[in-house]
Amino acid sequence: MKNYLAILGLSVVLVGCGSAKPNADDLAVSNPIVTTLDLTAVNNDRVPVTINPGRFTTETVTYRLPRVVQGTYSVSDFGKYVDDFKALDYDGNELASTKVDDNTWTITDATKLDKINYYVNDTFDIEITGGIGGEDPFSPSGTNIEEDNFVLNLHGFIGYFDSLKNNQYTLDVTAPADFVRTSALEDKGTKSSADGTAITSSYFAQRYFDITDNPMMYGKLDVEEFMVGDIKIVLSLYSPTGKHTAVSLKETVYKMMEAQKKYLGDVNSTARYDIYVYLSRGDETSPKGYGALEHHKSTVAVFAEDSSLEGLKASMIDVISHEFFHIVTPLSVHSEDIHYFDYNKPTFSKHLWMYEGVTEYFAQHFQIYEGLVDANSFYNTMYTKIQSSKGLDDAMSFTIMSENVLVEPYAHNYYNVYMKGALIGMCIDILMRKESDGNRSMLSLMKELSAKYGKDKPFEDDKLIQEITAMTYPSVGDFLTTYVAGDVPINYNEFLKMVGLTIGEAEVETNYIFAGGQNIIFDGDQAKMAIVFSEMALKNSFWKAQGIKAGDVIKKVNGTELTLMNANDVITGMFEWQEGQEITMDLDRDGQPIHIKATLSKAYAPGESIIEDVNATEAQKALRAAWLKG
Repeated sequence: MKNYLAILGLSVVLVGCGSAKPNADDLAVSNPIVTTLDLTAVNNDRVPVTINPGRFTTETVTYRLPRVVQGTYSVSDFGKYVDDFKALDYDGNELASTKVDDNTWTITDATKLDKINYYVNDTFDIEITGGIGGEDPFSPSGTNIEEDNFVLNLHGFIGYFDSLKNNQYTLDVTAPADFVRTSALEDKGTKSSADGTAITSSYFAQRYFDITDNPMMYGKLDVEEFMVGDIKIVLSLYSPTGKHTAVSLKETVYKMMEAQKKYLGDVNSTARYDIYVYLSRGDETSPKGYGALEHHKSTVAVFAEDSSLEGLKASMIDVISHEFFHIVTPLSVHSEDIHYFDYNKPTFSKHLWMYEGVTEYFAQHFQIYEGLVDANSFYNTMYTKIQSSKGLDDAMSFTIMSENVLVEPYAHNYYNVYMKGALIGMCIDILMRKESDGNRSMLSLMKELSAKYGKDKPFEDDKLIQEITAMTYPSVGDFLTTYVAGDVPINYNEFLKMVGLTIGEAEVETNYIFAGGQNIIFDGDQAKMAIVFSEMALKNSFWKAQGIKAGDVIKKVNGTELTLMNANDVITGMFEWQEGQEITMDLDRDGQPIHIKATLSKAYAPGESIIEDVNATEAQKALRAAWLKG
């Protein structure tokens, strides 16, 4: 890292030498690939890109944009968004190039190649399905080009030559002078235009992986920087209407990451972590794949701008905490498939149960472990995952699914990595606690694996289960062989019993449109052409406390008139209500107007969940305490 400035200076001298440039395929280290993005020259919603690779000695070269990027488990085809691809010689004449497929170009007479020019369309505007498994890139892995905002997931703009993936890269990004710019790539200096209207920022990447691993955001951003222990957190927010601010989320992010850092202990060595949050307007040209994509030192998240502040905070805790925990796996513990990732024809590891499942488990477990939620809330969350996992193929081998995640029927079951995958993590955690009298855990296992491997040393995919068994206990190996590699559904009661828990009747937390499960609390009254509270609403503790009655006609919600025509939109908005939010509702009860004004408190309803067994032994209770609190 210390020699970046020296290398950058060398590259400037070499590029300035025209035809005397060294061979790009011979001098991968001393001659970085020089790339530029000009955000001041957007043409028809497209960013111009220039790639200057140095001189080739081969007659034909291949240039690609990624078909698949790390952290996603679907085809993105970023080459589809490239227009006007041109390869130019040193005299500015166009060389022959052939587009082989959506992402690949071959260039002949490559010994004459000086540079490549093309335009890149953004993916946000073109989304159809928006999300994992869809036809378009998952939004947080995508790109945005707007007058006041640019989401620069660089894998969507910059490609690689087959023979030069390990070359260093320099990158110049030119943008309007009044833009705020944040980047996980270290800024190596800036230069203003002659008229002062634009600033060019220079960056350096050790290899193509670092291009894909370091997103940027430019534009009218709201940025907050703060320290969590020895980690510098940079929170960059784009809210199109200014409804939300970075400062309004700062405390939530601080408390969350403070608890995460305490939970991880000495695992984390990241000096800086960037969080890029793009809030979507929700219109036709806005991204629709809400969620986030992890990187080594950052994450890109997309959420709805019309969320309440409470709802946005909840999303930040649920989603961003998951992404930050990826610093453990796959960023520190990963297989050869990930370490030597092929962006065009990737192979996939068998161990999504660990990369996504254990990460999701940590994102839930740290909240009870560090006192952010109570035990019942944690139990309800894990029970919901049990129920959701049973809606997918509960007998599908997780290792087989992981290896074949791009094709059906496995692609359809990808979502289970966040459900059953997390439950796999829970069961191993309980097993580890039991076998060690409460002293070892899923987290301690991941720390041991991280110490053995780390980000620069991959493990052999086929040997991981055998290796974990040797590092832990035969029971853990049996579990992985039977329930993860095998196709046997997990009997969760067997593992819950170890910590004095069972599944039974309970008052479970619900939201404000259901009374537990999928029992919606509204009915449509065709005679009155109105939406009314149903009998089920009386089982929702919040609405019961407001004194509502079955048959009450709902006239307005937060001042918006509720009709059969707009019921779906209004009730969907209620789904995102969060505790602490102020709400109003106007009712008609047999001709009498009723006005409700309240602060949302947690809502509960009768249901089934994980509960504490009244017959639990002292040993089971002690193991439960070690599991939940350490």
